[in-house]
Amino acid sequence: MMRCGLIARKLGMSRVFDDNGEHIPVTILRIEDLEVLSIKSADKEGYNAVQLGFCNKKSKNISKPLKGHFSKAKSEPKEKIAEFRVSEDAVLEVGDKLGVNHFFVGQKVDVIGTSQGKGFSGAMKRHNFGGMQASHGVSISHRSHGSTGNSQDPGRTWKGKKMAGQYGNVKITTQNLKVVKLLEDDNLILIQGSVPGSKNGIVILRDAIKHKTPNEVPFPAGLRNENKVDNQNVSVPDVENEKQKENSADVDGAEVEN
Repeated sequence: MMRCGLIARKLGMSRVFDDNGEHIPVTILRIEDLEVLSIKSADKEGYNAVQLGFCNKKSKNISKPLKGHFSKAKSEPKEKIAEFRVSEDAVLEVGDKLGVNHFFVGQKVDVIGTSQGKGFSGAMKRHNFGGMQASHGVSISHRSHGSTGNSQDPGRTWKGKKMAGQYGNVKITTQNLKVVKLLEDDNLILIQGSVPGSKNGIVILRDAIKHKTPNEVPFPAGLRNENKVDNQNVSVPDVENEKQKENSADVDGAEVEN
């Protein structure tokens, strides 16, 4: 089976304590208004996939083609859209909303994100080069990357040559991270270890490709229960106060008649 993944926002890092009192560094991820926007079928598109939308966005900040896409799905405009390949028996329905119960504690997941950009860097910092010799005659070229050409043939620098340039800001996949805790009321997922990307960045979570998906995971997906009632927001009538008010009204009426 191949399930869809989740889209989440990285809030930062913290720590939790296990039963032995040892602390575990965790990254806190939050799910925001995650729902299914469209379905790709093998009969029409040639493959099975689920398209998810993450975090509601103001309609004035999106283009007209995207407005039509969201109106077709009868959904609010989303900040991030991602597509997940799934098996034929794991296809969801448009409008389904996913929650943190898509995973369970102890499961291994892969997290995909964009690393933090660190600007222009030299070859030693960017590619871990050793640099030139620190001896006489090298002058001020101690941290240079050396020659890049290839004589007259081919007479150019090969494409992909490791040189100085932008450091970071690339797509990174961190594999086999453990789910430590799930907070369904707050839509939070606590992942052991670090996750690529900066704070408030968007990451994608999927079942670990190098580990067999456990049988305990919800299939085809962990859907959010919209009918769940928050007891703190429900007003319960105070029966005792009502009885006291009725008794005081009867006593006042009796005094007026006398």
